[in-house]
Amino acid sequence: MKHLHLLPLALVIAAVGGCQGPANSQRDQIRQEQFTLYPIGKVVKEAGKTLIVLDKKYQPGLLGLEKHSYVTVVYWFDRNDTPERRAILQVHPRGDRNNPLTGVFATHSPVRPNLIAITNCDIISIKENVIEVKDIDAFDGSPVLDLKGDFFRFYRPANQQ
Repeated sequence: MKHLHLLPLALVIAAVGGCQGPANSQRDQIRQEQFTLYPIGKVVKEAGKTLIVLDKKYQPGLLGLEKHSYVTVVYWFDRNDTPERRAILQVHPRGDRNNPLTGVFATHSPVRPNLIAITNCDIISIKENVIEVKDIDAFDGSPVLDLKGDFFRFYRPANQQ
């Protein structure tokens, strides 16, 4: 499976105390760094099914996911990965020119500086290293970077601990 190079990726140096602290020139600096991501699998659409097929070595990471109703799939908009498309910072949402011009960070646009996509998918079944999901807004073959189970699955109110 090929890996993805992200260059450059702006990394904001976060300050202790979150976003509400006073301005600090060192904290506010943005560093240009390079990261390499290794896909864990890919989206497969075949015979009317939508599958997330993981590399076999990641199968142990699926333990417990069968208890979840959905999975958050983090994937890469690989078909939009050109310098020109990464430079687009404003779009008409849903490609509709009747919608006002909006910054990409306020939309789910597939064009953005880093082409990371996140979608919640209903789980139909899990067999070995394959998760069948109801649907995903990714193309067949899109690289999958990560999976996250339903966060609320492990939430317990304070009085039930």
